[in-house]
Amino acid sequence: MKRFFASATAIALAAGIGTIASAQDDAPRQVVFTNVNIFDGTSEALIENGSVLVEGNLIKQVSADAIEAPDAFAVDGEGRTLMPGLIDMHSHLCIRNGMLEFRDNYDQMANGAYTAIAMQDYLDQGFTTVRDAGCNILGIAKAVNNGIVPGPRIYPSGAFLSQTGGHADTGSFNDVPGDQDDLEAHMFGFIADGVPEVMRAARHNLRAGATQIKVMAGGGVASEFDPLHTTQYSLEELKAIVGVAEDYGTYVLVHAYHDRSVNRAIDAGARVIDHNFLVSEETIIRMKEEGVALSIQAVMSLEAFGDPESITFFSADQKAKAAQVNSGAQQMMEWAVKHDLIMVTGGDMFGPDLVRQAENIIWFNDEVAKNPHLSLKTATSNAAEVLTWSGGMNPYKEGTLGTIAEGGYADIILIDGNPLEDIHVLKRSNVDFVMKDGQVYKNWLPDENAPAFQPAGPRRDAYFGNL
Repeated sequence: MKRFFASATAIALAAGIGTIASAQDDAPRQVVFTNVNIFDGTSEALIENGSVLVEGNLIKQVSADAIEAPDAFAVDGEGRTLMPGLIDMHSHLCIRNGMLEFRDNYDQMANGAYTAIAMQDYLDQGFTTVRDAGCNILGIAKAVNNGIVPGPRIYPSGAFLSQTGGHADTGSFNDVPGDQDDLEAHMFGFIADGVPEVMRAARHNLRAGATQIKVMAGGGVASEFDPLHTTQYSLEELKAIVGVAEDYGTYVLVHAYHDRSVNRAIDAGARVIDHNFLVSEETIIRMKEEGVALSIQAVMSLEAFGDPESITFFSADQKAKAAQVNSGAQQMMEWAVKHDLIMVTGGDMFGPDLVRQAENIIWFNDEVAKNPHLSLKTATSNAAEVLTWSGGMNPYKEGTLGTIAEGGYADIILIDGNPLEDIHVLKRSNVDFVMKDGQVYKNWLPDENAPAFQPAGPRRDAYFGNL
């Protein structure tokens, strides 16, 4: 077999160079991973000392035995855990320190530059797919899909849909009806009131490539005009948005915290609730009965909102709302585990917390689930299942995500440790290898044949292109 080594092609990667074909012919390149313990995204035990064969951008074979592939590049995992690339189901790639920073202090060019850095950081942490839960990300998602810039797979929601005074109303106190905030002008969020307006906003997002629609259905913490107790959008407006999504073959996820807002959204047909921190057990039972998924933000609700004073860009009112959310989050998640909801995890973490997305999975496990297998599924196979709900709007139809299985996309990470025994090994420092779509974005594996190609620096986090 050909010996694997990391080719130092960060510049080529940034230029969007695709997979290198075989020198002999145009057959897809093959890569075989050997000496790996495989977490396939669903099973409760690892496949020990297994092998995985990648051909082009897809997984061709998964085996508990050696795979004969004489022309493949060989990657010796040296006993590491091979598992699916992680999936974050609540990212905001274009938000840094709060919703208003790129309105008041910078411009959208700076926002785009920051987003490119954020995407590389997600890859370095082992997150090969994200569902962006709202902001002006549609052009970035298109650029990633077309190979213009490197980044994780993006399932973009596009602009938030918010009523006047809703959670994505980023205007100023002195606005009058008809005024348009700069962020709205750049499609950060659409302020839409009434059935015709919300339908037009939803259609505009889908027209530009949104894979699902994100609606602000209740009050929030990191915003000025919407107290937590509010319920946002009428049932008629919500049904209209859901109807547009269903006409496109996709679904609606909502930002909501309490019983009234969550149940109204479910009445309208929403399929995913993000946050959900202040609901009753009765609402959790209803979600289970109707197959509504829960997107969990454990770090923000249990850690950050446990100490709101540490969030330097929050006002006094926002800190008080954060403390209220923290008061209900633990109990809500325990009910969700008890009633076996469809659960996914998404950090909602940006700014100084961008660098620790895996801790959202870890906090959920340590504080609530205490079940690494369940917790891992929230960021692999469970997340992939919910992503399929985007139906015909799904841009990734060639393979499957979230599992290590024949016909799946070659989104693969190698972890130094066993996450089914110690979920803390998901942290960035233990993620030694990241492949997305058959391309290598990070390689910390030792290779005595090519020491000059090891990334430099104490973190060794350079991004690498083709094998």
